[in-house]
Amino acid sequence: MNPLPEKFLAYLQLMRLHKPIGIFLLLWPTLWALWFAAEGPPSWHVLAVFVLGTVLMRSAGCAINDFADRAFDPQVARTKDRPIATGRVTPEEAVRLFVAVSLIAFGLLTSLRNTLALALAVPAALLAASYPFAKRWHSLPQAHLGIAFSWGIPMAYAAVQHAVPWREAGLLMAANICWVIAYDTFYAMADRADDLKIGVRSSAILFGRHDRTITGLLQAATLALLAGVGWARGPYYFAGLAAAGMLAIYQQRLVSKREPARCLRAFLNNNSFGGAIFAGLALDFAFQP
Repeated sequence: MNPLPEKFLAYLQLMRLHKPIGIFLLLWPTLWALWFAAEGPPSWHVLAVFVLGTVLMRSAGCAINDFADRAFDPQVARTKDRPIATGRVTPEEAVRLFVAVSLIAFGLLTSLRNTLALALAVPAALLAASYPFAKRWHSLPQAHLGIAFSWGIPMAYAAVQHAVPWREAGLLMAANICWVIAYDTFYAMADRADDLKIGVRSSAILFGRHDRTITGLLQAATLALLAGVGWARGPYYFAGLAAAGMLAIYQQRLVSKREPARCLRAFLNNNSFGGAIFAGLALDFAFQP
């Protein structure tokens, strides 16, 4: 059998393209920012660059994440079949893939001919590369992920407006950071037993028995901050926030007994949470003067 297709498939699995949930969770706040920045749909060129860039940078992040976790993944039931854990991809190949995909994303961004957006891409790459190691440095790596997943927001403003209105962008980033910590805590709750066994830090371990209370407060803060950003928007936007609020309540019910499978379902449900907010925002700009 030709080994090339098998290796190519392993690379695709390393980039987690068969599990697109991470792409959507990274994409939704970027789309929020693009629509706020452009006061409606941005140009097709800008939209295409950011959608493709999101796919590429999430793929790069997965590659460097599995490189960082290569000693841990074989010990965790959910990750023991990943390409590096099984030896189908070497750690060196994962690093080369991270660099190559990141450079492709940067090259795509240059097509906008926007110096500020290119400058902001540098910390974006550093955040993506450093996040996987955060769980070794401190007990709240989810906050590091939140910043990494929020960096597309100022980049979106820069791409559309050639400037970053930091008050509005900062509120959007704060909302997204709260959201990321909440949903990634659900994800960590599913792995809490394994993480305690192998010594990996997470918000689920840090929050302990207060995990549901804290995630609920973070979800409420997310919606409050988004309401503040869009205080002048119309009913469609706030209907989207209301729908997201109902989904947050549903997620809290899912994690009520802290069962790993249900915690993972709560995490996955955040795709609908982010999508509801974007749908409300897009409809509001489409139908409101």
